[in-house]
Amino acid sequence: MAVTLIMINSFAQLKYPVTKKVDQTDNYFGTLVADPYRWLENDNSDETKAWVKEENAVTNAYLNQIPFREGFKKRIETVSNYAKYSSPQKKGEWFYFYKNDGLQNQSVLYRQKGLEGTPEIVIDPNKLSPDGTTRLIGFVLNKNGHYAAWGISKGGSDWQTYFIRDMQTGKDLADEIDWVKVSGIAWQGDGFYYSRYPPTEKGKELSTKNENHQVWFHVVGTNQIDDKLIFEDKSNPQHFNTVGTSDDERFVYLSISDRGKGFDGNALWYLDNKSVDKIFKPIVKEAGKYLYNVIDNVGDRIFIETNDGAQNSKLIAVDAGKTDAKYWKTIIPEKAEPLQGVGSVGGKLFVTYLKDVTSRIYVYDYSGKQTGEVKLPALGNAGGFGGEKEDAFTFYTFSTFNFPPTIYKYDVASGKSTVFQKPQLSFDPADYTVDQVFYESSDKTKIPMFIVAKKGMQKNGKNPTILYGYGGFNISSTPAFSASLIPWLDQGGIYAVANLRGGSEYGEKWHEAGMKLKKQNVFDDFIAAGEYLIAQKYTSHNYLALRGGSNGGLLVGAVINQRPDLAKVAIPQVGVMDMLRFQKFTIGWNWIADYGSSDKADEFKALYAYSPLHNIKAGVQYPATLITTADHDDRVVPAHSFKYAATLQEKNAGKNPTLIRIDTNSGHGASNTAKNIETTADIYSFILYNMGVTPKF
Repeated sequence: MAVTLIMINSFAQLKYPVTKKVDQTDNYFGTLVADPYRWLENDNSDETKAWVKEENAVTNAYLNQIPFREGFKKRIETVSNYAKYSSPQKKGEWFYFYKNDGLQNQSVLYRQKGLEGTPEIVIDPNKLSPDGTTRLIGFVLNKNGHYAAWGISKGGSDWQTYFIRDMQTGKDLADEIDWVKVSGIAWQGDGFYYSRYPPTEKGKELSTKNENHQVWFHVVGTNQIDDKLIFEDKSNPQHFNTVGTSDDERFVYLSISDRGKGFDGNALWYLDNKSVDKIFKPIVKEAGKYLYNVIDNVGDRIFIETNDGAQNSKLIAVDAGKTDAKYWKTIIPEKAEPLQGVGSVGGKLFVTYLKDVTSRIYVYDYSGKQTGEVKLPALGNAGGFGGEKEDAFTFYTFSTFNFPPTIYKYDVASGKSTVFQKPQLSFDPADYTVDQVFYESSDKTKIPMFIVAKKGMQKNGKNPTILYGYGGFNISSTPAFSASLIPWLDQGGIYAVANLRGGSEYGEKWHEAGMKLKKQNVFDDFIAAGEYLIAQKYTSHNYLALRGGSNGGLLVGAVINQRPDLAKVAIPQVGVMDMLRFQKFTIGWNWIADYGSSDKADEFKALYAYSPLHNIKAGVQYPATLITTADHDDRVVPAHSFKYAATLQEKNAGKNPTLIRIDTNSGHGASNTAKNIETTADIYSFILYNMGVTPKF
């Protein structure tokens, strides 16, 4: 282990900015709840901006005096500096793909004629803003590849603006489509469907509650003010309304979700362009608890992935004109493992299942007969398998913690995979090990966990360890490669990922076990993971750090309230910290389906019991805590972290620092490569510094 112990200096005796309190109390079903830092919710006020500036000054001064901070940054840059490619997407004679030369802030979109052609730049988002924080977030070609709709987001915001490019001339048209959010681009003929919100008040774009999601149709070469409104439902302003079209452009699919009312599923309507009336008709009339995701169609037959009557999901076929559920036909029945997704290419269906958090891919024909299996090189995560029905081959990407993303070309007829693109690294991934263990949570439920370390790691209780978790929204924490993890592992660090309930690792039952009134299971699973790592001598309290982002930031905040003794360091990132008011900002109401709402008495009681903001106790010594957020996070607004930081600074006892790192021109995730590297280096440095460990570079 390349570490030595150091004494943490007296800088831990920090002087935080004085955060004023206001007299604000809310009554929830007879329970009075104080909210003295409510004023920090106004992200545009001069007072809030001044507070942010003062907090960042304290945080930057602390981080600047860590002697190895710059060493971590340089090392992360070194190991990350290799060419990264996306799988090619075929359109006619062209193959489109993304490439990052190594440390470019944004990946560049290229195309080439044939697999042996000379690449040419289509869009370089690095040239769209001086600081490289404008991202290319969508590029969708129409059926013949003549036009492309391409979208950008600025500074990490979820708001999107779309433009139209003539791919024959390489020139953009005058079209500009604004206020797009939670949307796909669905081409039909000379135009496309998209979803947007009405414009918000100037200056409040990043915090205003988003309501009345609308579907519009834009014709190429026209002004947005001339777009046709296709669908809206003002009586249900918290619906998501999105549209897709079939590859043959015969069908238009309208998906309607009602998560603001606590439903996890969606309604599904369709319009048949071959019909006389050309109006939307229901396959599933109203949103409820089940999901319906259109995969493909063959003539009149529409193939849909659903968990209706199948907790682990199945594939069904619905005939246009006979959409009543009694006519539905199961094509691929539910299995013991959860179905993660279905791709279609070359006249085949590629069905991905998750077995103990690793991918299994099987090939089926459209009658539901299994015709093969895609053999993967190791236990890990694979994705791709898309294209046209007439394509003879497709691409997929495979990776795991110690296997960098490698692109494979898959021949549909023979079922053979060959390496198409393999990254050239400055280190050997074989120097690192990945183990999967299963530990018991407080109720004896077996929870899987991945443990990543450098070969030769000794179980001596002194390995600096980052325990990462998420546990929510039916999202799996699958094995993924990250070069920025290598410097941590090289310094004797361990990285552990716990597959907590609330995710989709074992299907809908796993998800439901961590939702709403059962959310405490997620925290118990995470606490048990930390206790397992300590009991098995991977690490100990003094060398354990807890990390999570978004819903995972909530996780870390809740766990250190319940078990402040568990870990030495806590890194809650862009967390949902105020569980009583999250639904009042941007699309926070969308999370009611997973969390519940403080507007309901029983759900308020559960939320109040674990809300990170409301369960900080005075006089408790909390772990050294680095809270991270960003000024353009309009998904989990930074007010969550602002109020949480002010409260923790007020009540925390002892010498452990409580700092908040507020990035600029960044959003729910880092808006460019440089910011991501800087944030990672700061987190590693903060963790080791507070563990009393100095790395050697």
